[in-house]
Order: sequence, then C-alpha cells, then structure tokens
Amino acid sequence: MNDAIRKVVMPKWGLSMTSGKVTEWIASEGDEIADGDDLAEIDTDKIAGALESADEGVLRRIIAQVGEDVPVGATLALIAPADVPDAELDEAALLAREELDSGAVAEVAGPVTGSVEVEGRTICFAALGEGEETVVLVHGYGGDKNSWLFVQEPLSQSHTVYALDLPGHGESTKDVGDGSLDVLAGAVLGLLAERGIERAHLVGHSLGGAVVVAAAAREPARVASLTLVAPAGFGSRINAGYLRGFAEARSRRELKPHLAALFADPGQVTRQLADDLMRYKRLDGVDKALGALLGTLLDGDEPALDVAPLLSEVDVPVAVVWGRRDAVLPATNGEGLDDVEYVEQAGHMVHLEQPNAVVAAVNAVTNRR
Repeated sequence: MNDAIRKVVMPKWGLSMTSGKVTEWIASEGDEIADGDDLAEIDTDKIAGALESADEGVLRRIIAQVGEDVPVGATLALIAPADVPDAELDEAALLAREELDSGAVAEVAGPVTGSVEVEGRTICFAALGEGEETVVLVHGYGGDKNSWLFVQEPLSQSHTVYALDLPGHGESTKDVGDGSLDVLAGAVLGLLAERGIERAHLVGHSLGGAVVVAAAAREPARVASLTLVAPAGFGSRINAGYLRGFAEARSRRELKPHLAALFADPGQVTRQLADDLMRYKRLDGVDKALGALLGTLLDGDEPALDVAPLLSEVDVPVAVVWGRRDAVLPATNGEGLDDVEYVEQAGHMVHLEQPNAVVAAVNAVTNRR
C-alpha cells in the first residue's frame, strides 16, 4: 500500500477492550482532516467516546459502517493526500474490507500492566508508549487507571504514559492507612522511584489533582509539570451528597442515581459502568478505604482539603481544565487559579466527556519550558 495512505483503526481504549462500534461518522469522505480532529463516535462495552485523527490529509474512504462491530486494530477509514490516485485508494479499501470481513485482524498492543511495592503496599499501573518524557495519570475518588482510557492512548504517541491505581482503588492494595493526602502522594512518588523515573509530568483528576499537587510540593525535583483536571482542594464548594452516596451505595440501584452527578450527559451512566463500580465496591477492604478517604475529602458538608498553599510552593508549569457543568466540584472553585480552561458540555469527568481538551492541555504544559 502507498505509504501516503494512512489507516484509521479501531483503538484499544483500556485493558479489556476487544472491539467497538461506530455509532456516528462525524467526518465525511472528502473532508480535510487535521491531526486531532474528531472522526467518529465509538461505543465500547464500557463507555462511548470520540475517535481523534492521528494524521492529516483527506478522508478518502470510510470502511466500517455505522452499527458494525469492529475488532480492535481493524481499519475504519483511510486518510490520504488529495493527489493519491483513486485506484490506489480503491485497492487499499478493498483489502481493508476483506480483512474486516474475515476477522483476521492483527492484535493491537495495549498498555503493559505491572506493579511496584511502595511502603508495604502494592501499586498497580498500566504503561503505554515509548516517549522520552513520562506522563503519570492519577485518578480521583472511586476511580482507577481505566478512567483515563481516552487520554492515555493519544498521549502515548509522544510520551511514555503511566496510569496508576491509587491505594484503595483498582488492583492496588486496599489499605490506605489514615487515608491522608501524604499516603496517596507517597504512592505516586514511590511509583516514580521504583520505575526509575527521575522526573515526570503529573496529571490528576479530582482527588488525584490534590494528590499530584502534594507530590510536587513534597519532591519538586521529580515533577516537570502539573495538569489539574477538576481538582479537589480548591474553592469552597463540594457535593458531599454525591461523595457519601457513592461510598454508602450497596447496590447498582442505589449507586446509579448518584453517578448522574459525574457527567454533563446523564446518558453516559450506563448499566455497565454501574455494574463495574459495584464489583469494585464489593471487594474486601474497599468499604473501609472509601470511608477513610471520605474523611480526607469532607469536613461535615464542607471541603476538608486546601491545597492552594501547596501549589503556591511549586515552581513548575501548571494547566487547569474544568468542566463548566461539574456537579461534584463546581467550576467556580477554579476562580482563584490562573489560566483555567473551562470546557463546555462537560461535567466532572471531563477527561471522559471531552478528552481532547485534557490531551491538548497536557501536551501544551509538557512543552512549556
């Protein structure tokens, strides 16, 4: 195939994804495409998201049809310069269609998983990419490394990207000690030390935002930049009802109404999402961990964290991204921060609803010197 013809393939978003479905083509054949443009809406068994282009040119052929199940790695479309002959595109499209119909699709390498021991706790991670600079993604309360599925893959094109499970979450040890910010920051810094990462760009969402600020204040030489996504520890407003409801829910029926607070679009709250979270909440030690961390986040119905003084001690580039429709940590909490990018049509989980904004912010701050 002509090297100028670039394949758009079904991405591997997360460790368990094996296939996806195009629910809508945002771009059409003949459209000029830039790097980072949204091409299609993809639905997985976990959540729906927009597929970005990693190339530029003209969208010359669409291979996968709306509603068709497509294995990870299979060709969805072809992008090429306008001067590539149609006959070459037709031949490439025929081969891609035959591969898709046969099911003989080459397996796409996803993140590499592993773990490190930090202060007697096992900290699990997923790593992707081989870039010279390292980005570490830190989730929020009740999340895990898979919450970054739409962000890790595009960032891995130019960085080595780690997504970790904080203590009490995902596959990591459920023991959180006293649940303090110091324990959580120590897990992040311990991962860097154990993996031999001298300096990293830290990205934190919600509670994870407070965690990466604390890590940077504790060991500033290890941190190259900070990207804070709807971070806890700033401002005076917090949805205590959501946090307690999440921690106390004992069934999917009890949990699901609280999850609507996470998204601008409540349609993102799928049965699969609620089921996955309930499986996590039923693991041994999770109830105790969430209770301890709730005490870190809340003082009655008010925020217990104030990391603004810690951030003032940190001398690295900082980017802040906040969803305008955040119902957990309202966007007004960002008023005391510099250069906040407010993202329309996004709630608390802006990195799932509008991942392009987070990827752009991380790329911009990692390039600042």
